[in-house]
Amino acid sequence: MKLKPLALFVTHDGSSSRASVTCRYKCGDACSHDVPNTSEGAYFGDIVRAAVSRRGALKAGATTVLAVGAGGLLAACGTDTAVAQSGSVDTGSLSGGSTAPGTGFTPVAPNTQDAVVVPDGYEHAIVIRWGDPILPGAPAFDFDNQTAAAQALQFGFNNDFAGLLPVDGELGAYLLVVNHEYSTEPFMFRGYDGENPTEEQVRIGLAAHGISVVKVRGEAGTGRLTPEFGPQNRRITASTEFVVTGPAAGSDLLKTSADPTGTRVLGTLNNCAGGLTPWGTVLSGEENFNQYFANAEQVTDPTVAARLKRYGLAGAASERKWERFEPRFDLAQNPNEANRFGYVVEINPWDPASTPVKHSALGRFKHEAATIHVTGDGTVVAYSGDDERFDYMYKFVSARKMMPGRGQASMRHNLTLLDAGTLYVAKLTGDEPDRVDGSGTLPPSGRFAGKGEWIPLLRTGEDGRGESLVDGMSAEEVAVFTRLAGDKVGATKMDRPEDFEPNPKTGKVYVALTNNTQRGTDGKAPADEPNPRNNNKNGHVLEIEDDHAGTAFVWNILLVCGDPTSADTYFGGFDKTQVSPISCPDNLAFDPHGNLWISTDGNALKSNDGLFSVVLEGERRGETKQFLTVPKGAETCGPIVDDRRVVVCVQHPGEVDGAGADAPASHWPDGGTSQPRPSVVAAWRSGGGFIGS
Repeated sequence: MKLKPLALFVTHDGSSSRASVTCRYKCGDACSHDVPNTSEGAYFGDIVRAAVSRRGALKAGATTVLAVGAGGLLAACGTDTAVAQSGSVDTGSLSGGSTAPGTGFTPVAPNTQDAVVVPDGYEHAIVIRWGDPILPGAPAFDFDNQTAAAQALQFGFNNDFAGLLPVDGELGAYLLVVNHEYSTEPFMFRGYDGENPTEEQVRIGLAAHGISVVKVRGEAGTGRLTPEFGPQNRRITASTEFVVTGPAAGSDLLKTSADPTGTRVLGTLNNCAGGLTPWGTVLSGEENFNQYFANAEQVTDPTVAARLKRYGLAGAASERKWERFEPRFDLAQNPNEANRFGYVVEINPWDPASTPVKHSALGRFKHEAATIHVTGDGTVVAYSGDDERFDYMYKFVSARKMMPGRGQASMRHNLTLLDAGTLYVAKLTGDEPDRVDGSGTLPPSGRFAGKGEWIPLLRTGEDGRGESLVDGMSAEEVAVFTRLAGDKVGATKMDRPEDFEPNPKTGKVYVALTNNTQRGTDGKAPADEPNPRNNNKNGHVLEIEDDHAGTAFVWNILLVCGDPTSADTYFGGFDKTQVSPISCPDNLAFDPHGNLWISTDGNALKSNDGLFSVVLEGERRGETKQFLTVPKGAETCGPIVDDRRVVVCVQHPGEVDGAGADAPASHWPDGGTSQPRPSVVAAWRSGGGFIGS
């Protein structure tokens, strides 16, 4: 289905469109709970207030209005109703004139359709859906007759990250590797009783988590991908064994009655975004793991309780009640079990018998992902954001150099690259801190920009042993309670740093900061230059020029997202009348031309989430165009943008409040009266050809 771009803007009331049921099952309703980071920190707002008391200059600075393209700054922040009043934007001009390579498509208009909507001249098709068989012996999916045994052989639920790895010697064949972030049981089972789930429902949920590896084959002349039963096909679930490496391996902090060695963990949870490594493996981030654990309130040791609280572990029963059938999820019985989640995991998709790894040298927090940049001398740098309001940005710099090639010796060596090196956290300073008032008004320079420092936290040696670089913390404590280490060194509190992606063309690094409506509220950090809006409901995108293996960087804000007619938005200096509205940036990717592509989660503009291209270089820098939208209730995840194909994961379609398996709000992708199913989608130009040409 395609929609012509009739009206660029839609009415909204300024709040996220994410359903409350999604918040409950995806992140443990994080936004309704207290912010875990209660550290004092060093806020730019403190600098601003000091500047005001010294010079009284803030008022004059805040009233400075600078033109931003032809759109300009229209009024004070909060004029969201301008969207409803605006119907005269020339949407056709978005596809006219000179265009940057790779972005030559007519943008899709915001909409609320129960469909994937792509530009005119493009087609799309389902690659794989929840429950589709991927291993021999798997039965066909039957919504009303699910079993845990079947789910362990089928494609998992709520796909997020997606990666395509070409199969050597087979033209058009790939390994598709996909994360399965979370399960939403009310949408998986008819008559689901959240207070009394059955053991089989719990086992199905465990099996629906994790990672899928499935061989797919491209179709000549289109971007269509078809799954096959290949020798590398694999399901990794919440019950698969992982090995822990790095400073936390064998620590008392990781030991449990089931694993007295502290080196073996069952499962991976809440896998969000991820990254492909140059040596052919896949990294995946364990994000909102805290929500799976019960009875934190029964932990009486004050030190343990404080550590649990800093990671958002609180309360009695968990949402899914897994603790009733697996005591490892009961913190009253196993307080260390939660310490075994929150890591970057690495899988070797080419060897289905290999044991996946949890890398403790990269720290433990709510990893959105981990993505790789390799310097000219082979040093590997892994970037990762902690997806929590007021938490931090990190990088890991390897001590070892990457070995080129894909042979067995190279793979063995490269699989150890993330086990020795230095972990850093970011501290940012602004060029004009006394000119930031929280409204989003640009400072006199015309952009938000500044410098940054990577503060070392943990050094891991060749023997896997760690050296703490934080006073008062051991190496094991820094590896397991990395957030506390960031607190101690005064890292900069950010607005939910999610995907963190280096541009393979330029080496610049981009960070999606999804939103933070508590920015500037009582007792919380006020706006600062790297987070320039109070009540930041639409998010922004940071651009970093990093000394990758070093400790210095400079930064600027590429996008301040939202309604382009609002004064508090910025699109890299591009004409704001000529861009698509974008809200809540989440996952990032790059096309072969070096353009940035952004998928969104929780669009606060009250239209469906989507995928957007953004030009980064030249006179059209900041031009933002919507390439597709996903069905109602869904989130756009895991974008891949190649020359001739775009792939996205459609997560939680139909997940709206008041709906569920007994009253579905969506029938995508199968239509009729079918239940909605999270799916991977491929899009391409009709008749073939290059994307965006």
